[in-house]
Amino acid sequence: MTIEKPKNPKDRIILALDVDDLDEAKQLVRELKDYVGFFKVGLQLSTSVGLDVVKMIQDEGGKVFFDGKFHDIPNTVARACANLVKKNVSFFDVHIKGGSKMLSTTVKLANETAKKYSKEAPVILGVTLLSSFGQRTLTQELNVNMNIDDYVASLAKMAIDAGLNGVVASASEANIIRKNCPEDFIIVCPAIRPTWSVVNDQVRVVTPTDAVLSGVDYMVVGRPVICAENRIEAINLIIDEIENALALKAV
Repeated sequence: MTIEKPKNPKDRIILALDVDDLDEAKQLVRELKDYVGFFKVGLQLSTSVGLDVVKMIQDEGGKVFFDGKFHDIPNTVARACANLVKKNVSFFDVHIKGGSKMLSTTVKLANETAKKYSKEAPVILGVTLLSSFGQRTLTQELNVNMNIDDYVASLAKMAIDAGLNGVVASASEANIIRKNCPEDFIIVCPAIRPTWSVVNDQVRVVTPTDAVLSGVDYMVVGRPVICAENRIEAINLIIDEIENALALKAV
């Protein structure tokens, strides 16, 4: 399946709805739906208000990236993802560390479900390494004796072999992923922090410029926009930075 890449700067932005309240989420969607490509629904919001938020975003004209980071036995993950397909969620993710059988089973059932219910074929992303992890955590706590770049590259290869459409990875690893993956393979970068924002609890953070120049397709931004005094101004600053980076990359 050929995956369509984002056509313009705003389409590259995935706004993280990391809030607890459905009304607050609806306000964000209504305010920013013309400035972003997707709205990310993660564990914080979904465990607070349930999957009603998915329908709300769709009813408001937005598109959903369900960031559930599923990691369980193959049958459980596959059926959970099939349920997302039934709800017209076209972007969602699973942990690559769940293993090749979990990944391939999920891809098969998700695509079969899309065909059965005449839904859009889903874009399934594999989570590589959480952006809150650094080399010390990987080596000392997870006992993985590889540098982050090589470890993430090995996970990306597993994702490709299992039929996933892309990965969630830091822009710092995007170059090595891009060199070893098909042209239509999608890279979604979390932990985007413009130069004017604060880092918070992330470790492997990058700017929108870093992301574009590294070959990232989509970038997830949350607190720098949600917590801004003027959200429209904040998102426009990010769009401007993406436009400038795309122009620089084209030179």
